Amino acid sequence: MEQHKLGHTNLMVSEIGLGCMSLKSNQSKQSKDIIHKAYEEGITFFDTADLYDKGLNEMIVGESVQSFRKHIVLASKVGNLWRADGSGWDWKASKDYIMKAIEGSLSRLKTDYIDLYQLHGGTLEDPIEEIVEAFELLKSQGKIRAYGLSSIRPNVIKTFLSKSDIASVMMQYSLLDRRPEEEISGLLERMGVSIVVRGALAKGVLINKPIAPFLQYSSGEVAHIFRNLVNLSKRIGKDNMIVALSYVLSNSAVSTAVVGVSTKLQLDELIRAKEKTIHLSDLDKQFLLEGVRSLYYTEHR
Repeated sequence: MEQHKLGHTNLMVSEIGLGCMSLKSNQSKQSKDIIHKAYEEGITFFDTADLYDKGLNEMIVGESVQSFRKHIVLASKVGNLWRADGSGWDWKASKDYIMKAIEGSLSRLKTDYIDLYQLHGGTLEDPIEEIVEAFELLKSQGKIRAYGLSSIRPNVIKTFLSKSDIASVMMQYSLLDRRPEEEISGLLERMGVSIVVRGALAKGVLINKPIAPFLQYSSGEVAHIFRNLVNLSKRIGKDNMIVALSYVLSNSAVSTAVVGVSTKLQLDELIRAKEKTIHLSDLDKQFLLEGVRSLYYTEHR
């Protein structure tokens, strides 16, 4: 598995990462087996969050990676606090909260440091300087090695780029969501900040889920994009998953594409794909996007 540098850090991440959110906390043995096999197959980037399953996801991940903890890049996220009654969560973005929340994540993950700690959202109304101060303090204390942002909001991303030393931005990016290509991916690359992709398979629509409207695309437009994908896959002798992943990985701003799995079968499919990802040529991309209109972020600009 190819390894890529994460932003301006010394961290190296596998080009395919495991999104742990989909792991089932009530099937801990299966979840642990998935994490172990992923590592054995060359996946070294594992992403979770304190929000997922009210912290149980971090616990499963932490227990599963103990034997190879020093050989992976472990990422988690902060900024959402579950309500006491479990009815939902509220946005909490402050220095005090971040400094407190990391202690819970470290405990659940059974580690004394998190490689990549990400703000799990963000708005312009947040005390951004204070948030950055918290991340920098945690970095100086050795509790995190790098920090980043999980956001698709251009105005928030640009503000953090101007006020912080973020290493990465996790954002949705796929053949069905090419909004980052308008300006954000180029800006991040120029600033030495990596994209960590989520949603590369567009919730499965690009591989096996029924055709349906997606973002600003009608179902007819989604069907057209899917046909382009199928036709290119046949032409170059690859399957849809490989081509869909290769598309986002062909963007030089991208360091890793995080894919969520919940079963061993899904992991096996992902492993087969990661062994065959290719760098799509400009001609291949032109073929994929023939007759496809561009999408743009219409909010938070």
